Amino acid sequence: MDLQLKDKKILITGATRGIGFGVARRFAEAGAQLWIHGSNKKSCEVARIKLLNEYPSAAIVESPCDFLDNEALFVWINALPEMDVLVNNLGIYRSEPFFDMSDEGWFQQHQVNVMGGVRLCRHFMPKMLKKGWGRILFVSSECSQLVPEDLIAYSTTKAALETLTKGLAKLTRNTAVTVNCIQPGSTLTEGAENFLQNQSEAAGKTVEEIAEEFFTAQRPASTLQRFATVDEVASTLVYFCSPLAAATNGSCIAVDGGSTLGT
Repeated sequence: MDLQLKDKKILITGATRGIGFGVARRFAEAGAQLWIHGSNKKSCEVARIKLLNEYPSAAIVESPCDFLDNEALFVWINALPEMDVLVNNLGIYRSEPFFDMSDEGWFQQHQVNVMGGVRLCRHFMPKMLKKGWGRILFVSSECSQLVPEDLIAYSTTKAALETLTKGLAKLTRNTAVTVNCIQPGSTLTEGAENFLQNQSEAAGKTVEEIAEEFFTAQRPASTLQRFATVDEVASTLVYFCSPLAAATNGSCIAVDGGSTLGT
């Protein structure tokens, strides 16, 4: 399927690993021009090399910035060229009991997960509206619905992105600009693989047994009953950033294997 993304200019935040890197791979395959963001120059360099090894003709710009540094963030945003597609994927989290988390912990997650996307949309969206075409996509999480006890702050930021999506979509009336949100479920990123391996070693069980126990205990509503692959999530995300998805706007699309059924 031709996603009609060839030569589109695309910025992906948090693109050096996990879902963000998977998304960059699919955009590179489609012939888009990529700006891959990471928190530091080294991570961007490594990601760019990996992408070029797979897609040698891909147009890729390294675009590092620490979103916790407000001054650097505004300088970085203002130096970026006009984009056709903005993927707000970057997110941080802290696993910590609600009564132990400080204001700083809340503020940092809000600054990166919510305000990072707000600031980028405030910069790029008027240009998209003036041009009459563009795609903005936020990456939320099943945690916005399931809300694990140790991830209340993180879950709150992800729920905010879903509200932001619906509000911004209302500003796109009579244009070909869309704003949507992807809500991934448990996905087999590098972090998830490390978690499973550590739990496996601690419990003296296989990784497969630990994964099965996780879905039985923590994700009983899941109809998939396994971790989604990064590519399964990334492929869905890239489609909704393409011209083919023109009729979807203001939506939160669950790619969670059914984990949030009934919530």
